[in-house]
Amino acid sequence: MTTRRRFLEASAVLAARSPAAPPALLPTIRLGKYEVTRLILGANPFYGFSHFNRLLDQHMLEWSTPENVLKTVRACEENGINTWQLSDAKRGLEDVQRYRQEGGKIQWILLSSRRMEEDLSLIPKIAKLGPIGIVHHGGTTDRRWRNGEQAKIKEFLKAVRDAGVLVGLSTHNPIVVEEVESQGWDIDFFMTCVYRVTRTDAELENLLGQRPLGEVYLPQDPPRMYRAVRQSRKPCLAFKILAAGRLTDSPQSIDRAFQFAFDNIKPTDAIIVGMYPRFSDQVRDNVERVRRILAKT
Repeated sequence: MTTRRRFLEASAVLAARSPAAPPALLPTIRLGKYEVTRLILGANPFYGFSHFNRLLDQHMLEWSTPENVLKTVRACEENGINTWQLSDAKRGLEDVQRYRQEGGKIQWILLSSRRMEEDLSLIPKIAKLGPIGIVHHGGTTDRRWRNGEQAKIKEFLKAVRDAGVLVGLSTHNPIVVEEVESQGWDIDFFMTCVYRVTRTDAELENLLGQRPLGEVYLPQDPPRMYRAVRQSRKPCLAFKILAAGRLTDSPQSIDRAFQFAFDNIKPTDAIIVGMYPRFSDQVRDNVERVRRILAKT
């Protein structure tokens, strides 16, 4: 009896010491050979790209030390997110490499920079760092498309294909998605901004009769981009679903934006959301939000 009691007591101690099992991975989509969660961590807040003003940029940068960034990435992995999308910049590349060296397993997708677009020899070198995919930057896509420089976009995409990683094309313009799709370009996935923030001044004046101050987010844009996303045969990663933070004044507003996104993309698509957990646990909140929404589909 004493032996059995000691065994039970020892088992209870071991159970108390054992770490709780991590939450299950969020539902995933397939990108090439990779399983990618339908919520992907974005990186703009980490590196001071608020898409609002320089003061908020600085506010974000002040908090986003390497330690805080990697703590957030780690929280994403612990809560069931397995992919991080970031841009080609010295600090971001240093952070992701440090995270992996410290044992982190998160997959990452790299958005191109001007240096990569102007020097294609950098692409295979960066590919060796381990991204699962490299994406042609959406701002550059839209500018080159407008200027009739589709050949330059294709040249970049071919260099990515030759480097042996997944080929992505980002854009803010649904017409680009539709044209690329109809022409059968050699890509693996799109990154699709649901707000067309790259309109020229002339386009805005023609549309609105004036050029509003700052970056312009029009409510008419998401339905149009989501239509292109649904019609595409390629996986699409929708981003700026919260209008760069403009739809975050209440949990209900965030819920509506997430729900609208998942209601309007394909089951083979995902969303990218930047997180700035300085004042609340945005990682936990967003993961719980996505689990709740997807459980109903």
